[in-house]
Amino acid sequence: MEIKIIRSNRRRRTVSARIVNDCLVISAPEALCEDNLRRIVSDFKLKFEKKKIKEELDRNQPLSEIADILNKKYFNNELKINSIEYVTGQNSKYGCCDYRNGHIRISHKVGLMPKWVRDYVLVHEMAHLIEPNHGKAFWGIVHRYRLTEKARGYLCAAGNYLR
Repeated sequence: MEIKIIRSNRRRRTVSARIVNDCLVISAPEALCEDNLRRIVSDFKLKFEKKKIKEELDRNQPLSEIADILNKKYFNNELKINSIEYVTGQNSKYGCCDYRNGHIRISHKVGLMPKWVRDYVLVHEMAHLIEPNHGKAFWGIVHRYRLTEKARGYLCAAGNYLR
């Protein structure tokens, strides 16, 4: 990604960023030191890269469509999912489920993994709509997905293990 930095003596405190024709344009105060600017530019670059990945994942096949297929196949179409989305700020786990409100969030990292791993994470989080904890009943539901153990092994090797 090309980066263009515009310094201004009229700008006092804030730094802003926007994408213009696939170029990251940074507006910064003239007096901002190089070390701080380098750190801020790096943060903005990462933020916009994650946003681009999320948009591409949503465009290729929305999670709602995938969840509908899995709901029919593994849950007899009984689950009520109010929202399901990729998120870019979830770094310590691959998914989370607010079972009270039917909201499921999936890390964008999962969208970059093989589809069978993504499907496992979705089934795992969807199972929380029935069983909020990781008890025996929960695992009975999750193991309906035939690639559960293989996907858990993949996630373990990738560095994060879902209980």
